[in-house]
Amino acid sequence: MDLPDSRSKLGMAPQETAEQLTRRVQREQRAANLQRESFLGHSLAPFRVGSVPYLNAVPLTRGVEEEITFVAPSKLAQMLQNDELDAALVSVTEVLFNDRYDVLDGIAIASLGEVKSVLVAHRKPLEEVREIFCDTASLTSVQLLRVLLAERGVHPEFKPLSNYQAASLPDFALLIGDPALDLLVGPHEHEIWDLGAAWFDMTALPFVYAVWALRRGVANEPLRRQLREACDFGLETLDTIIRTRTEYDYDFRNDYLSWHIHYHLGTGEKRGLARFAELLRKHGAATVFEPKFVT
Repeated sequence: MDLPDSRSKLGMAPQETAEQLTRRVQREQRAANLQRESFLGHSLAPFRVGSVPYLNAVPLTRGVEEEITFVAPSKLAQMLQNDELDAALVSVTEVLFNDRYDVLDGIAIASLGEVKSVLVAHRKPLEEVREIFCDTASLTSVQLLRVLLAERGVHPEFKPLSNYQAASLPDFALLIGDPALDLLVGPHEHEIWDLGAAWFDMTALPFVYAVWALRRGVANEPLRRQLREACDFGLETLDTIIRTRTEYDYDFRNDYLSWHIHYHLGTGEKRGLARFAELLRKHGAATVFEPKFVT
């Protein structure tokens, strides 16, 4: 009996080619992702949640973007302090300097070495700095810079940065987030001092830039579950995020989000956080609280 005829009589589908199989798997994955996004949609209500409008935070708000208030780190901290938000992906100094938040365990924006999006642009040697102009959105990064310079015996005056254009930057400027990346990938005359790399060189530890801060005293178990689900979704579809975002080019996004930034808050990150708190106290911070983690 001829095999193709037998298959036809039995109603068997012809075998898929490798290309057809790949396309089918992609269609099924897209459908699953859309279903998951639909599930996450409106899942944060009635809680009020904020985050930073930077590329590095995108994987942590996957599927819940429409429910998030996106503002700069300094504004985010102010809204949290004013009880205008119930949770925010906020600069880590906000939970170190204010004993009114819990930290969602296991999730952070962190780096182990070069971070790219927290940097000092400088025309002169760092040892010559007398004043440094800082991105007004910065909270944690300016404290990190203060610590790194103090450990070198350098104590400049910190002033607000008013112009972010590369050609107009002063001799020493601290930039964070997408403005830092914009400078990095564009033409510039400054040298770059990456603060993530500087921290690792000094401590051999990860540095934690941001965490989910939860307003204490609010029953937020459902919110914590949904923030974890959004993070899981973002990390599981990181390749899709890298492929479909439009900031910079694909290779840069892939390098930045896959290598320089990581999103777990584990033992190493907590050791780095404890070391940072220790150095903040050493160099003049009046009160630094121990973070309280919740699952």
